[in-house]
Amino acid sequence: MEQIITETFGKRLRVRVCGLLIENEQLLLIKHNYLGDLGYLWSPPGGGLHYTEKAKDALKREFLEETGLEIAVYDLAFVYEFYEPPLHAVELFFWVGKAGEEDEQTPLKGTDPELPADQQIINRVAFRSLEDLQREHPAGLHKALQNLSSWQDLYKKRGYFTD
Repeated sequence: MEQIITETFGKRLRVRVCGLLIENEQLLLIKHNYLGDLGYLWSPPGGGLHYTEKAKDALKREFLEETGLEIAVYDLAFVYEFYEPPLHAVELFFWVGKAGEEDEQTPLKGTDPELPADQQIINRVAFRSLEDLQREHPAGLHKALQNLSSWQDLYKKRGYFTD
């Protein structure tokens, strides 16, 4: 599986968009298999921009693919440079909300169209509480989500971050 991840996403710089959706004091996250030091990684829904695609349009597409949710994209929260070879990405994190009639819809486990059906890495889609994230091993969380003591820590993040 490592080879297909490297071939599909690795050894090149990618521009990604990620959506921060907090509902009922819980953040929507996706658990990806085969990523990170623990063999999994919880991160916000998102993915790579396609050539000629605008960032907000890409985020709406990615959310729909990965969670089945239609979203409204709000403000840019922060930029994070993710670097764990062979993966390297500049990630634009936006605040998002459910759009229109989607308010009552439950997120579904979607797919990554860049990967074959029998080699998907999305394991689970779930709203996670701050306490869930604090109990999680840091290596199992996207680095932008590690060491949060409150949701205010996430709301206050501004600027550019890296390791």
